[in-house]
Amino acid sequence: MRTATKDLAGDMRRQLAELVRSRVPNARAERFVQRFYGNVPPDDFLRATPEQLYGAALAMWQWGQQRHPGAARVRVYSPRLDEHGWQSDRSVVEIVNDDMPFLVDSVTAELNRQGVTVHLVIHPVVRVVRDASGRLETLLEPGEEQDGARDESFMHCLIDPQSDPAALARLRDGLEHVLADVRAAVEDWEPMRERVRAARDDSARAPDPADAAETADFLTWVDAGNVTLLGSRRYDAIPGRTPDEPWLELVEGSGLGVLRDPEVTVFDEHGHAAVLPAEIRAFLHQPRPLLVTKGTRLATVHRAVPLDAMLVKRFDEAGNVVGALLTVGLFTSVAYNRSPREIPFLRRKVADVMAKAGFDPAGHDGKALLNILETYPRDELFQIAVPELYEATLGILHLQERQRLALFVRRDPFERFVSCLVFVPRDRYDTALRRKIQALLEAGFNGACTTTHTQLSESTLARLHLIIRTEPGRIPAVDVEELETRLVQAARGWGDRLRDALIEARGEETGNALLRRYADAFPAGYREEFGAETAVHDIDRIEQAVAQKRLGITLLRPLEAEGDELHVKIYHQGSPVPLSDVLPMLEHMDLKVITEQPYDVAAAGGEPPVWIHDFTARTQTGVTADCVQVKELFQQAFSAVWDGRMEDDGFNRLILRAGLSGREVTVLRAYAKFLKQARFAYAQDTVEA
Repeated sequence: MRTATKDLAGDMRRQLAELVRSRVPNARAERFVQRFYGNVPPDDFLRATPEQLYGAALAMWQWGQQRHPGAARVRVYSPRLDEHGWQSDRSVVEIVNDDMPFLVDSVTAELNRQGVTVHLVIHPVVRVVRDASGRLETLLEPGEEQDGARDESFMHCLIDPQSDPAALARLRDGLEHVLADVRAAVEDWEPMRERVRAARDDSARAPDPADAAETADFLTWVDAGNVTLLGSRRYDAIPGRTPDEPWLELVEGSGLGVLRDPEVTVFDEHGHAAVLPAEIRAFLHQPRPLLVTKGTRLATVHRAVPLDAMLVKRFDEAGNVVGALLTVGLFTSVAYNRSPREIPFLRRKVADVMAKAGFDPAGHDGKALLNILETYPRDELFQIAVPELYEATLGILHLQERQRLALFVRRDPFERFVSCLVFVPRDRYDTALRRKIQALLEAGFNGACTTTHTQLSESTLARLHLIIRTEPGRIPAVDVEELETRLVQAARGWGDRLRDALIEARGEETGNALLRRYADAFPAGYREEFGAETAVHDIDRIEQAVAQKRLGITLLRPLEAEGDELHVKIYHQGSPVPLSDVLPMLEHMDLKVITEQPYDVAAAGGEPPVWIHDFTARTQTGVTADCVQVKELFQQAFSAVWDGRMEDDGFNRLILRAGLSGREVTVLRAYAKFLKQARFAYAQDTVEA
C-alpha cells in the first residue's frame, strides 16, 4: 500500500511539473515548485488535485517575489478562482520571512491560540538573492553561493476555512505580532546572553557567599543553553524608598527581545518595577539574590506556555542592592528531564530538604524522600520555597503506599493560580474521577483549571497535578482539610461504600467476610442503579436463597416511587427465571409489570451466579398498597405459588387488595370450589373478579 501511494504521488508530481512548464515558462518558478513540495508526505500530496497543488505553489512563489529583508510578509486569505486565480476549500496562510529559529512552532501556536486548526504546513527554506528594492532576482540551488545570498523561509499553512474578513485580519495581525517577537528574540539573543554573564559576575557581590556561588552556577547553566532566552529588562534602585514603596524603576531603553516595548507586561497588569507584584517587592528586601517564578503572560515564541521569569539582583561593592535584571524565557527539555541534583538552584533546594528531614540517605526513608524530590513537578520545584517543599514532600512520604487520597496545595504569591497535587489510589483513578476532582477544586478556589498532568508509576498511587487559574483578590478562604474530605468522598468507589455498609450492618468480621465474596460480584449496571445499602439488603436475600436452595423474593416501595408503584425482586441461583413463568403469577397477585431488569451476581468462590430480577410494577386497581402491612404476606404467598404449595389464580389478588394471608386465600378458594360443586350460578372467573 505504501509503495502504491508513493507511485501515485510520483505520477502527481510529474503532472504538476508538466502543468507548471506549460503555463509558466520560467525555470526559477519550476525549480521553486519542486523545492516547495520536495518534503511533503505522499499522503498529504495526494489529498489535492494537480490544479490545487499548482495554485498553492504559484501563489506562494508570487507572494515571495517582493520582500525587504528584516520584515516578514504575511497574507491570510480564502482562495477564490475569480479573485486569486486558484481556489481551495480551506483558507491559506502565506509567510515569507528571513529564516530563523522558532518560526513554524510559533506560527502554529498562534493559529491554535485563535482557535484555528492547522491541516498542513509546507515550509521550504530557499536561498535567494534580492536587489535593493527587495525584488527576487535569483533562486539558488542547494550548496550554491552568490554575493548577497540569504536563506528565506517560505511558509504555507492550510487552515480551517474562514469566511469572515475580520477573522482573516485578526489572524494576519496576530501572526505579524508573533513574527515580530520571534525576530526580536533571535536578534537580541546574544545581548541577552551577555547580560546573563554580567549578572553572573555581579552576583559575586551578594552578601552570602553560598548564595553568590549558587546564583553564579545557575546563571552559567542558563547561559549554557538550558533556557531559551526571549526577553530582558534592567531596573535601577530608587534611593530612600521604604519596603512598601516601589523602589525600582525601569531603565529606559533596556528592553530586549519580547520586552523591547516597555508597555509589554510579564505579570498581568504589572507593567514595570513601579507596580511589580508584592512577591517581587518582598524578594527585593530579602538576602537571597535570585528569584525564579512564572509570568502570567504566555510566550508568543516557540511554545504557548507561561513565561519562565528570573529576577537577579545587582549589588554594589558594599553588597547593597542597586538594581535588578529581569530575564524571561522558556526552560528547555534538559531542565525537565535531568535530575534536580544536577541543576544549580534546584540542587540546593533538594539538599536543604534532605538535611532538614535528617534521614539516612542510604535508608528507606532517605531514598524514598529523594525519589519524591526527583519526580516532583519540575515547574513547582523551581517556584516553591524550601519550607513549603519540605512540608509537601514529607506529607507525600508519609502517604507512600497507603491507599488513600491526599491533597497538597500551593498558592501562587501573585494569586494568579493555585497549584494542587492530588494523590489517588491508582486502581480508582479514571477520567470520570479526574473530572470530579477538577470540578471540586475549581469551585473551591473560584477559578478555572488550565493545566492537568497525570503521573502513573509503579506506586500504588496516581498523582494528578492541576493548575487552577484564579483572579487576584478573589480567591476564597479555603479549608484545605475540608476540601480534601470532599475529594475523598468524590473518590470513594462503590466498593468502598459497600465495605462500610457491610461492616456497619454486619460487624467488622462478618462484613469483611461478605466483602471478600461480593466486592466484585455486582455488575456495572447494578452499581450505577443501586447504592451500597441496597446491595447489603440484596446480599442478605442472596445468602438466604442459596442456603435454602430455593427462590428468594422481596416486595418493596422505593423512596422515589410515585403513586401505586411497587418493586418486586426475585433471586434465583444458576439461571435467569423465565418471564413466561413469573409474569402470570404477578398479574394474578394484582400487579401490572411495567419493566424488568435482570442482574447476574457472581460471588467469589466458584458458585453459580445468582440472578436478581427487578420488576417495576403498579397495582391493577391503581390503589396504593400498604407495603409494610402486606410485604410478608405477599412474599410468603409468592413463594408458596412458586413451590406449588398454593394455586396460581385470581384469588391471589386478595393479598394486596384485602391484606389476606395465603392461607386465608386458600380457604376462600376452597369455598368457591365447594359452591361450584353445589351448582353455584357463577363460575370461578366471575367470583375472582
